[in-house]
Formats: sequence, structure tokens, C-alpha cells
Amino acid sequence: MAGTELEYVKQAFESNYIAPVGPQLNQFEQLFKEITGFEHCVAVVNGTSAIHLTLRALGVGPGDTVLGSTLTFVGSVAAVKYQNADLVFLDSDLETWNMDPNLLEQEIKSLASQGKKPAAVIPTELYGQPCDLDRIVEICKPFEIPVVCDSAESLGASYKGRSVGRSARAATFSFNGNKILTTSGGGMIASDDLELVKQCQYFATQARQPVLHYDHHEVGYNYRMSNILAAIGIGQLEVLSERVDRRRAISTLYGELLQPIDEIKMMPEAHYGQSNKWLTVITIDQHSSVRPTDVISALQEENIESRPVWNPLHTHKAFADCRCVGGEVAESLFESGVCLPSGSSMTDDDVHRVAQVINTVFRK
Repeated sequence: MAGTELEYVKQAFESNYIAPVGPQLNQFEQLFKEITGFEHCVAVVNGTSAIHLTLRALGVGPGDTVLGSTLTFVGSVAAVKYQNADLVFLDSDLETWNMDPNLLEQEIKSLASQGKKPAAVIPTELYGQPCDLDRIVEICKPFEIPVVCDSAESLGASYKGRSVGRSARAATFSFNGNKILTTSGGGMIASDDLELVKQCQYFATQARQPVLHYDHHEVGYNYRMSNILAAIGIGQLEVLSERVDRRRAISTLYGELLQPIDEIKMMPEAHYGQSNKWLTVITIDQHSSVRPTDVISALQEENIESRPVWNPLHTHKAFADCRCVGGEVAESLFESGVCLPSGSSMTDDDVHRVAQVINTVFRK
């Protein structure tokens, strides 16, 4: 926590706005708009629900096809299945680790030749790295395919000098406990499309009709963020830039300390933007005698948690019926990658401790 969150929670308690909506929720959404530059937003219970609501509002349903990244967390695409639509995974490129725009273009043209077009495209901004959104939107625009940018991990990052997700039809964010800022659990839908955001808010509040009594013409969801969690979010947003600066400093220090190890490479940073370095990720050369599991195990012995890179979703049993375009890049990154401790509260001594363990593994 940044230190001011409790004061905003106290304000919510004193005003007795414990119910889902209230002044702090409105303030949180307003502050988010000011920081990111989006014209409209609605706060919801998590990033997964943010994507779900957006797809529902876009009319995605049975018989539709949605294209998504394979190298990501399941929450990025689970909502496609909620809507009973067909899911096609796209591989990453090595330069950014995000959705490969060339493969996207090939797949859209291939579907168009069959008289089909995707109902939506969901590129994930991996580990805080902005995707090449303008290129993706440019590819989709002639076919009138909406782009829903999964920016769950990239809040505070920038793309061509502006907030991530700005040129997409909508961008979705996560405030889960492990993100660069947190409301304990929470998410946000941000867009310049007022009607789309209104529709998302409508579905997020059980699709209730605007009348005195309870009346529902459609089935909606209980997805609205609570006023109490929004109060936490206000305090968190106040230190977003500091969090990004610290994460980037941690990543830079890791790079300096691990630079002597030839077999290790840092996750690249895209030339068109600035990552928030939500996680610092390394890859280990496939010809090295040290494997990622060796590093993870050695760190665990010192009570230091690390994890593999996301296991590509096209390899999961839950998505056995989904086609994948490419996949080799994502699979190679999973086999060679390690996500290192990257919390904003880490000290330089903490980073040195992690790096020392890794250096010891490679000296054996």
C-alpha cells in the first residue's frame, strides 16, 4: 500500500457508502481517465470480467471467431469461451513477445478468403510490454474488426508517448493483488466509445432497466467494483508513476548484475514504447547446461519465489479444440524463460540477493 489508501477507505466508511456504488467509485474512475487519457471508463470486479463485458457489449457470441494471444494468462481469453465463441490463438514475435502482427494479418486475410471475419481481436500486452497497437488496429480496420487490448499487466506503460490501449476499441486493465497497483481485486474497461462503455456498465449491473422497480430484459452480471475497493484504488493511482519508475529501476539493476552471464538474455523492450516492467523476465540459452528449472529451484531453496513464463494456452487441455497459428515462439519462450521477483517494494539489496543466487547456479 502507498499510505493514503486507508484515508480514502475511512472517507467511504464515514459517508456509509459501503454498497457497490458511491463517491469513491466515481472518483477512482475519474482519476483513471485523467491519468490514462481515456474519455470513459467503468470499474469492475477483475480484468477477466472487463474482457467478458466488452465482448458481450460487442455482440460476440456462438458462431463467432475471436483471435487472441497464446502467450498469456487464461483470463485474457476465457471470456471468449464464456460467450461460446470460437477461439484461435496467434503466436508471439521474438522482438516483443506480444502477438505477431504479421501472423494476425495472414490469419485475417485467410479467413476473409473463406468469407469469414473475426468478431474481435484480443492482443495481450505481456509482462507490461505494450503491443504494437497502431499496427494491429491498422490491420483490423479495413475489415471492421474491433480490437480489445488486454492491458491487464501494462498500466503505466506507454505506447508512442501515450497510454497503452488508447487506439483500441477498448482496453481492459487488472488491479489484482500481483499487479503494479492493486485494489485487492478489480478491473477497468476504458474506451473513447461512450455507447460501448454504457453497455458494459449496463451488463455489469445485472442488465437492470432504468425504472423504479426491478425489471430485466436481458441477463446481466454482478460485475461492478465496490466503493470500498475503489477507495483503495484512489490511493494506489496516486503513486502509479513511482511504481513504474521503481519497476524499471529493478529491471535495469537485474540487467547489470546478470550481464556477465552470456547464457542469459533480458526480455527485450519494444522500440515503439516504454514497458512498465511489471515483471522482469530472463531467458536462458537452449544450449546452456543450466535450465530454467535449475534457477527456479535454487531460488526456492533461498525462500525466493520465481516462476516460468506463461505456458502457451494452445498447449492447455482446456483449449484442445482451439486452433493456433504458429506457436513455436511462445513454446520456446516458455521453455527458456524465468520470471524474477519484481515487486515495487524490493530494495536494491533484494535484487542483489536474487542475482547472487542466479550467478552461483551458473558458476557451478
